[in-house]
Amino acid sequence: MDKRLSERDEALRRTVGIVAGLNLAYFGVEFAVAIAIGAVSLFADSIDFLEDASVNLLVFFALRWSARKRARAGMALAGLILVPALATLWAVSQKFLHPVVPDPFSLSLTGVGAMAVNLTAALLLVRFRTTGGSLARGAFLSARNDVLANIAIVAAALVTAWMPSIWPDLVVGLGIAALNADAAREVWEAAREERKAANP
Repeated sequence: MDKRLSERDEALRRTVGIVAGLNLAYFGVEFAVAIAIGAVSLFADSIDFLEDASVNLLVFFALRWSARKRARAGMALAGLILVPALATLWAVSQKFLHPVVPDPFSLSLTGVGAMAVNLTAALLLVRFRTTGGSLARGAFLSARNDVLANIAIVAAALVTAWMPSIWPDLVVGLGIAALNADAAREVWEAAREERKAANP
């Protein structure tokens, strides 16, 4: 284990520590609201907050590992990013069994709060997206994708307020799952390149 970090790695380590704390705190808020109003999109996004906290904690510890171990961690991270997608599919199946239209006000308010948290995280991580390896790229992609997902959640709330239906919530939930799957692919590819570089 390499205990000496560059100044940039130390800065990245501090940043992901802050982002992990933000994600973990808002997970509790969003999960509680999702369960209370029966919102698939909020459920998917709350699980994504928990996954993001795990991603950033992984980056926090992995920065002290060798390049080879970091590449392996990046591959594991790609699998971790898929967890919200799988959780969303389960939530969608439950929604069909219990087709409750979520309260649009609670949906939009919680979505705006999530957007603020994720935008803060993305802005903190953006400077590391191309120079911090697959782990930092994974953390940034998760935050960036979450901002897009939160915009979609607010849009779903507006549509639901105008035309009460379970479909806007379901469609956005599935869209969040697709975003996470694509981010997992990008992180996996970056980790493979790192592994090749570490094993010439």
